[in-house]
Amino acid sequence: MNYWLMKSEPDAFSITDLKSRPKRSEHWDGVRNYQARNFMRAMKKGDLAFFYHSSCETPGVYGIIEVARAAYPDHTAWDPENRHYDPKSTPERPLWFMVDVRFKRELEKPVTLTAIKMQSSLKQMRLVQRGSRLSVMPVTAKEWNTILKLAEEKFP
Repeated sequence: MNYWLMKSEPDAFSITDLKSRPKRSEHWDGVRNYQARNFMRAMKKGDLAFFYHSSCETPGVYGIIEVARAAYPDHTAWDPENRHYDPKSTPERPLWFMVDVRFKRELEKPVTLTAIKMQSSLKQMRLVQRGSRLSVMPVTAKEWNTILKLAEEKFP
């Protein structure tokens, strides 16, 4: 099993939105960065990911999701009415891919970006590297376990 971190702006799509979907699942579309796309293509059904809220008052890990379907062509790229449209992508030669994700659990208290940056054991995590703005990235087993431990900490 592999671990991932998937970012979304909560105003666009949040962990609560995913939780409220039928079957608590949804496709993760709109990724338009080649490196993030390649990470999505490496995802396997059953992999786990942190659901990270970005571009908000308190960025951080808000939940855990599971890859419910491995990568397949992102059809939103072919729809001129869709905000993710890309005329260079076609059904015959898709450029962009998406995965289906399923809600696993919401964290009682998010693990904030600030808390993550304070952990010396997470200094090498892609999320905190200067200039890293990817919306999909791998997470090592050590990073995964460290963030889970932070999520279980009790705060006064």
